[in-house]
Amino acid sequence: MGWDPSSKKFEGGLFFESFRKYLCSRIMGRILAIDYGRKRSGMAITDTLQISINPLPTMPTHLLEAACLEKLNQGDVDILLFGLPTHTDGTETYLKADIDGFIKKLKKTFQKELQIEFIDESFSSVEARNVLLQSGIGKKKRREKGRIDQMSAVLLIRRYLNY
Repeated sequence: MGWDPSSKKFEGGLFFESFRKYLCSRIMGRILAIDYGRKRSGMAITDTLQISINPLPTMPTHLLEAACLEKLNQGDVDILLFGLPTHTDGTETYLKADIDGFIKKLKKTFQKELQIEFIDESFSSVEARNVLLQSGIGKKKRREKGRIDQMSAVLLIRRYLNY
């Protein structure tokens, strides 16, 4: 048991074999999250094991389709996750229609099977501000709306994966 230099393999017992199978079964595609806004949209993406979440640059919404297509064409994105904008009473906001239009246009352009998921984004901007405050980022940088949009997209994935 242990490292075998001749075969360059780790020969393990039952625990190591089941752990290896578990890791292989967890290899899945990435999740691309979008915090959609009329002017600007924040994006974040997971690694293929869906363990780490990385923010992507915030961009003007009119450039979002090209950025999404670039990520989708890399072939390892399984889920496109959108924050579901709702009022405090649970009804959808005006942005839901914009998001639906964006998805329809994206599906038409991408022309492959695409799993679209929604997650409640209630108070994600407030939570993003709090996370940025706790992280020690200076006041001037915290006020940049792009950072809040980025962090909101990260938080959408965290909510989706129950982190």
